[in-house]
Amino acid sequence: MQVPLLRLQCGCNSYDWGKKGNTSAAAKYAAATPRDEFSIQEDKPYAELWMGTHPSLPSKDLSTGRSLLELVQDNQALMGAEINKKYSNKLPFLFKVLSIAKALSIQAHPNKKLAEQLHAKDPKNYPDDNHKPEMTIAVTPFEGLCGFRPLKEISYFLETIEPLRALVGKEHAEELKTVANESGHDVPKAKAALRKAFTALVKQPKDAVASMSKELVALAEANKIQPGPSVNTAEELNELVQRCNSQFPADVGLFVLFFLNLVKLEPGQAMYLKADDIHAYISGDIIECMASSDNVIRAGFTPKFQDVETLTNILTYDHDPPEQQLLKPVDYPYVTLNTTAYSSNSSSLLYDPPIEEFSVVRTVLRNSGAKATFEGLAGPSIVIATSGSGKISVGPKSEDLKEGYVYFVGATAELVVESDSDELVTFRAFCEIDDRAHQSNGAH
Repeated sequence: MQVPLLRLQCGCNSYDWGKKGNTSAAAKYAAATPRDEFSIQEDKPYAELWMGTHPSLPSKDLSTGRSLLELVQDNQALMGAEINKKYSNKLPFLFKVLSIAKALSIQAHPNKKLAEQLHAKDPKNYPDDNHKPEMTIAVTPFEGLCGFRPLKEISYFLETIEPLRALVGKEHAEELKTVANESGHDVPKAKAALRKAFTALVKQPKDAVASMSKELVALAEANKIQPGPSVNTAEELNELVQRCNSQFPADVGLFVLFFLNLVKLEPGQAMYLKADDIHAYISGDIIECMASSDNVIRAGFTPKFQDVETLTNILTYDHDPPEQQLLKPVDYPYVTLNTTAYSSNSSSLLYDPPIEEFSVVRTVLRNSGAKATFEGLAGPSIVIATSGSGKISVGPKSEDLKEGYVYFVGATAELVVESDSDELVTFRAFCEIDDRAHQSNGAH
């Protein structure tokens, strides 16, 4: 019988948008348990640390070198019978650390039905047949574009930013303005108007976008873009246009900025993105958890394959204020803190999105000797320490826990985490099919 506590070696992807060298949390965490002779090069961007069984970059057991996928398939008790049955002996979630230096593509992830269709039609660009709802938790201050702005904000920008209005077209801008100003909010009508305006923008030819982007950047350099009813400041908007233009000159994404909510998260704050929600991350280090899929539909801020037609067809066109994107954590009820943990104001918080594949617990032990004892779960979990040090234990097996160390914890195993530093921060992604975790969160 496999002991249900495995230290993992996890792979790190190098994409152009990643932070360079030791400034990248993903790189530092990967280097804590290096695989394939991994070593950090200071001039190389490191974007994503992957923790899980996804075939594109599966994690490995440090002691045997075997892939985690092999281990959980050979030792089915590690996952739990219900998880194995429902998810075909694979981990239902993919856990990541992202270190973002420049904007990621403007994107959405397809729902389950569409994912199956796209994968069958174009497996090269859509490698999975699974949906990809995802949750983001900030490790360092983060900024991103998430969901469409309320219509009055978009209408204001169309009214006051001439190059944006020119690309969208007067007719679409006026229709959106009319809908935005109506007293009774007709949701289908509002979504239809938003879809027309957004589609007109992202389908503009590159030469038209390039021409208008010069005017837009000139406005930003002169600090002439005003926020109107939005929660952003003029300084934020003007700076963001210039920064994104330096990363992706003359890109349609410069104009999409005015359609999407600019969201800022402090460490520990989170947001949830359901399938078919539009978003683009801009900067920061984050923990990301998602259904196990690598499907992305892109349109802007990327040199990769773009599928504008599919993106504009599948988006929800929900248009809510940015605070509605946030996912508020609740106290995790299935943990016992010792006296040292209680007296130092340590915490264990549950981030529980309204889907089955994953939840995440963030635990902060704020003193040496602070200890958290977690009840066994009916499914598998993965734990990463993002700062501090201590011990992690299952039964008689006790292992060192340091910044960047990643462990797989088998189903039903009671888990103990103890700090020997001033502050130990861990994130634990897990899946349980029984509704115990979800019942504890009154938000859903």
